[in-house]
Amino acid sequence: MIHRHFLIYKPFKMVSQFITNDKHQKKKRFLGELHDFPEQSMAIGRLDETSEGLLLITTDGRLSNNINKSSHFEKEYYVQVDGVITDQAVSRLKNGIEISVNGKAYLTNKCIVNKLIDTPDLPETVQRIRDERHGPSSWISIVLNEGKFRQVRKMTSAVGFPTLRLVRVRIGPYEIKEMKSGDVIEISDMDLRETIS
Repeated sequence: MIHRHFLIYKPFKMVSQFITNDKHQKKKRFLGELHDFPEQSMAIGRLDETSEGLLLITTDGRLSNNINKSSHFEKEYYVQVDGVITDQAVSRLKNGIEISVNGKAYLTNKCIVNKLIDTPDLPETVQRIRDERHGPSSWISIVLNEGKFRQVRKMTSAVGFPTLRLVRVRIGPYEIKEMKSGDVIEISDMDLRETIS
């Protein structure tokens, strides 16, 4: 069987799954509305509903598991935070910070964090983000090799700069480039396997 793989730009307010048995989620938007994906398609990892950006879709469960467990498959995020983030906060994020995961204290891995001087050129979003009249905001880039539930949001909140907008711009070698919200690009089976070998 030849497996199929896709790179998508998950829009804001879309759930990172195809179906749900949760009656409270029936009115939500799911990945299947973006493209006629083959049966057995699944997201590799997740982006929470209010986050946007790159997501890999595959029909290969074993490959999905391998990528999820791989620490060299980095994920990069552009994060708009509330307030002008300080060098001290950036340093704390880089060195690992304690967050709560499943109700228990968890120390995040060391990671790469940089302030972004200019506002990144990202697709327009339907998300209403507080504007400058309500106080300043700033942008950082965070590169992680792990992915706990709502990790980036918990990290920025822990250093006093809550996340306003969160966009995943890179997964391993795959970058957002010119993609727009809702775009779907098919990746060849050979190309994807070469990136994780």
